[in-house]
Amino acid sequence: MIISTTENIPNKETEAILGIARGSTVRARNIGRDIFAGLKNIVGGEIEEYTQLQAQAREEAMQRMVADAKRMGADAIIGFRLESAMIMQGAAEILAYGTAVKIS
Repeated sequence: MIISTTENIPNKETEAILGIARGSTVRARNIGRDIFAGLKNIVGGEIEEYTQLQAQAREEAMQRMVADAKRMGADAIIGFRLESAMIMQGAAEILAYGTAVKIS
């Protein structure tokens, strides 16, 4: 599956627009990560535990978006975007979306 942030793919022609492909996940912090993050907050620097949590959430949302596009019969996703939103204290949603297309 080709995924592109652009509206077209070089050397490919969009034959059909199939719809919006979406994938999302909601992740919450846990007490173990919060303890390490609290200590890191005192000395400063990157909070690697949260960086890893966000990276895993992005990957899961993207995989779900690709699965949605495949269900539509897509060859590619154009106009790919990622968004995040806080759902509640300590929990955030990661949303991946783009236009599912058939290409030649």
